[in-house]
Amino acid sequence: MLNRFGHLSTPPVGPFRFIALDVETAGKSISSICQIGLCFVSDTGSMQTYSVLVDPEGPFDAFNTELHGISAETVKEAETFPTVYASLFEVLNTHCLVQHSRFDEKAMTAACARYGLPMITSHWTNSVAIARQAWPSLKGAGGHGLANLKKHLGLEFSHHDAGEDARASASVILKAEEIFGAPLPYLRTNRQLTFAFENRSKR
Repeated sequence: MLNRFGHLSTPPVGPFRFIALDVETAGKSISSICQIGLCFVSDTGSMQTYSVLVDPEGPFDAFNTELHGISAETVKEAETFPTVYASLFEVLNTHCLVQHSRFDEKAMTAACARYGLPMITSHWTNSVAIARQAWPSLKGAGGHGLANLKKHLGLEFSHHDAGEDARASASVILKAEEIFGAPLPYLRTNRQLTFAFENRSKR
């Protein structure tokens, strides 16, 4: 299940121009992250996609499982959010991040709050807002969700897999920049010093 799309099982080495992030959740709680997908975009526009399953330590709603195909059985060998997050904190906190809508940022923030973990302080870019600027005619014509952008832009990805959706979000940014004729100035390779991660969870 985890690598059926050929995603990397370990994050690549940067630095990168930006990282697109997407999550899937197990249930109604936005903190119930069960998969994290990242798409690492280089200065040349090349993309590398990584995904990891997460044990949400809670039940799965049938609706969510039907949507993304992840169940309690799927994640039985997976690490919990604090462990996965600790392994990703440094790379996430030293790069600009892209999300399609603000759901992913809210989910990460909620999961950090649930476990008492330090929040990511990176700059987030919403690719929905960028898509609205690049393709205003889609308003009222299917909108700027990934499913409609997939059709309009000819993107190839499997919707509702975190890695695939992260790659799609990154692709939206790159295609929008082609429309703008220039890269977004705030999405640039950042070689700042890393931040220490401290797991303050009392669980």
